[in-house]
Amino acid sequence: MIRNARMEDVKAIYNLLQHFSNKGLLLARSLSSLYDQLRDFHVFVESRGAVDRIVGAGALHMCWEDLAEIRSLAVDENFQRQGIGSQLVSACLAEAETFGIQRVFTLTYQPGFFASLGFTSIDKKELPHKVWSDCINCPKFPDCNEEAMIWQKQG
Repeated sequence: MIRNARMEDVKAIYNLLQHFSNKGLLLARSLSSLYDQLRDFHVFVESRGAVDRIVGAGALHMCWEDLAEIRSLAVDENFQRQGIGSQLVSACLAEAETFGIQRVFTLTYQPGFFASLGFTSIDKKELPHKVWSDCINCPKFPDCNEEAMIWQKQG
């Protein structure tokens, strides 16, 4: 089940993102930044009886009047290849459409995954400079090897 993130989810989101950050697969987020940006996050919750567990998370961050970013997308390795990541991206894209956002980009090490969801590769230089504010905090800056990809509403 996908839902909007709640306060009680922050530590689980943090642990999930930290796991992939430690592997160099995404940018780490501090607990403080997660609390600040909690409204950006969707989570995938696996329910087993009375116990709910966050096994996936992804955020839609508004960047500009017609541009948003999908970021901090992560799915627990034990739950990958079950469509959870695709569902999280779909939830983010649906939210973007409710705000009238026509273009959504991502910076990723998984271009094949995003291509399967309708994203196409673009040159990073096509993105506004404001997008790079988080990059300064990345240990890979300025030698980033993530691929920039964009989704554009059709029609």
